[in-house]
Amino acid sequence: MMNQIPSTSTAQRTAGGGNGRAEVPRGDLKARVHAMLLESMDLSAARRMSMAQLYGECSRKIEALLREEQVPMSAADKDRLMQDILDSIFGLGPVEDFLRDPTISDILVNGLGPVYIEQNGMLTKTDVHFTSEAELIQVIQRIANRVGRRIDESAPMLDARLADGSRVNAIIPPLAIDGPALSIRRFGTIAIEPERLVELGSMTREMVDFMRLCVSSRLNILISGGTGSGKTTLLNVLSKWIPNSERIITIEDAAELQLQQEHVVRLEVRPPNIEGKGEVNQRDLLRNALRMRPDRIIIGEVRGSEALDMLQAMNTGHDGSMTTVHANNPRDALRRIETMVSMTGFNFPVHVSRQQMASALNLLVHQVRLTGGRRKIQSIAEVVNMEGENILLQDLFRYRQTGVGADGHAQGYFECCGVRPQIMERLTAEGHRVPENMFKQRVLSPEC
Repeated sequence: MMNQIPSTSTAQRTAGGGNGRAEVPRGDLKARVHAMLLESMDLSAARRMSMAQLYGECSRKIEALLREEQVPMSAADKDRLMQDILDSIFGLGPVEDFLRDPTISDILVNGLGPVYIEQNGMLTKTDVHFTSEAELIQVIQRIANRVGRRIDESAPMLDARLADGSRVNAIIPPLAIDGPALSIRRFGTIAIEPERLVELGSMTREMVDFMRLCVSSRLNILISGGTGSGKTTLLNVLSKWIPNSERIITIEDAAELQLQQEHVVRLEVRPPNIEGKGEVNQRDLLRNALRMRPDRIIIGEVRGSEALDMLQAMNTGHDGSMTTVHANNPRDALRRIETMVSMTGFNFPVHVSRQQMASALNLLVHQVRLTGGRRKIQSIAEVVNMEGENILLQDLFRYRQTGVGADGHAQGYFECCGVRPQIMERLTAEGHRVPENMFKQRVLSPEC
């Protein structure tokens, strides 16, 4: 479901008010002032300025140029135009306004067409767009330069991150047929608390208490789910219960995790250079991490052959490790891990790789994004053991969807499945007092 909303940051807004004076197209005025600013700047002097000084100098010059243009406009329109020009120079152009809004989780740019945003779980079409393909490519290249990467015709794809931790993907012609495409997945600057997920209805207090015991007892956890289902958010939440005394190493394609512990080493992959050399992938980083004396290893998302090294690390003294994987359901998550293990090139029998998984993984948490955009933990399942050629899973907690409400959001309830997990002995051995009724079969929440 998509709605259309107006935005105050569109390049198509016009200068002037409703007083009968002639109006100048805002896009034309912005382009003209922008060009004159660049012509009037002393580049050699600008290189010696700090960013704050340069920003202030550009602001003063823009104000002077607007006075020279003598275009009738209100003070608010003038301030807005100045901000648009500064965003084009220092920020991400027309989408910079969206980056200032903490309620927006996704920003999607499709060439010169309208920009789409996701806000409160709903995808919305705005009236904002880039005025030219050159402007859009300039913004994409600015993002790449800030993280030491490049994007051009010889390397037309980019995975990067912004200063606030937002994940960026860009693809340009010739691979993008209808013009450059830019996708920004945003993450909150303030780490979300478990209680907040309970308030939002993503899980219940009983589920929070159980997962806290599992993390502090050093169980290996796999989080599965689809795109935008909240896997990384949940991984950040679970990491809060890791003691400060432990050494944590994180491995990611693009750094997104926001761990609050004191002893954290963050590693990030490196793409190949212009000669196609120098690539460092997640498997390389994982192998190196094993030599860094980690207590726990956290992989942002397992995608390929590093799955085998991850399972071996979990089986060889790095208990309490965690990772995420894209999957439609818990069973599919195990199948995907099995497929990734086969990508290593070793001809493992199926039962061997499944034994590795059954031995390494303790808990499988599946996150979903339901109709209407709400995100919930659909199931918390224990990885029990092997039965013949199959891995046994047993649900401990789950969410049952019963329908869709009048507001367009999915409705349902959380329940405890009444199964006493085999990991109870592990929890008790770690000194945790588990309530007798924690796993009693019951409904945990009203319809939500």
